[in-house]
Amino acid sequence: MDFKLTEEQQMLQDTAARLVRDAYSFEAREQYASGEEGFSRTFWQQLGELGLTAVPFPQELGGFGGGGVDTMLLMTELGRGLCLEPYLQSVIYAGGLIMQLGSPAQQQDLLPRVASGQLLLATAFQEPQSHYHLNDVQTRADQDPQGWTLTGKKSVVVGGHQAGLILVSARVSGDSRDDLGIGLFLVDPQAAGVERRTYQTVDGRKGCDLYLDKVRVSAADVLGEPAQVYSALRYQQGRAIAAQCAEALGSMEEACRLTLDYLKTRQQFGVAIGQFQVLQHRMVDMRTELEQATSMAILAAYCADQADSDERSRTLAAAKFIVTRAARNIAEQAIQLHGGIGMTKEYALAHHAKRLVMLSHEFGDDDHHLKAYSALLDVA
Repeated sequence: MDFKLTEEQQMLQDTAARLVRDAYSFEAREQYASGEEGFSRTFWQQLGELGLTAVPFPQELGGFGGGGVDTMLLMTELGRGLCLEPYLQSVIYAGGLIMQLGSPAQQQDLLPRVASGQLLLATAFQEPQSHYHLNDVQTRADQDPQGWTLTGKKSVVVGGHQAGLILVSARVSGDSRDDLGIGLFLVDPQAAGVERRTYQTVDGRKGCDLYLDKVRVSAADVLGEPAQVYSALRYQQGRAIAAQCAEALGSMEEACRLTLDYLKTRQQFGVAIGQFQVLQHRMVDMRTELEQATSMAILAAYCADQADSDERSRTLAAAKFIVTRAARNIAEQAIQLHGGIGMTKEYALAHHAKRLVMLSHEFGDDDHHLKAYSALLDVA
């Protein structure tokens, strides 16, 4: 297989790397994280102006027409810079669902604004009891002649505190864990009955818990049919997982770089500690983990946009499992090799470690995906 980037892909990677390098110093990130929005609106606008928020959308809807590899290149650079913007939630996950389930009118109305960076979306699919299961939906949607009424609670809605629209899953029929009977709704967070309780996550991002108390949603704000929603959620989460693996890859690369630089400069007994063979072996172990994760992230990127199948699901589950394990090991080893400074708030490595831990739990931890992979092997 030819892993060489095309000229367009190289330009995309260079553009993203240059933007992150110029706009996202560690000090700037700390300022963004402590602000009310929790990210840089200026940086988000720059992503839109450079066409980076348009990467995964078709050209007829104002997009770049990129695929999984293009998304991987961009997400790797965002991960390297520890960027706080909810690109994955807004552009890849929510945007992908609108592409898959939205009517032509909904696509024409929403996606050009998402592609240009004007509209920020969020996804609200997780509930306190759901534990990674997209079909575990207790939020209810009741239909009447005027539309729908939503009641329930969604948890950890990353970017939901600043989103212009939130995609909410709600049960329209069946039991709480049925695959069918799930509806998908576009909810205005300013609508009557919507409450958002905002907080900062352990890795510095901001999210919210979403409370819905008889929230009115019109028929025009329903995405797809209930029979389609669960499979669409699973498919688009697969694309999000592939992008997440790429983001973790960028963060792991930076953690390895910071650790190697530290080993070269920190001195003990008059020599750089990188000359001690036992530390060299641990650095090699980190690089080995990184190479394995890189291979799986590339494989995930290549299959992310393929048609839904058991083989695609197995590949993505395997990628998430291996990248999650590698991320945790690299974060732990990097801190051990740094010593106490590795966990100080003033040092970037501590924030990479926290982000890698969060990535290992978002969209399912390693145990969840190992179980999913095993179940899919039984089907094969």
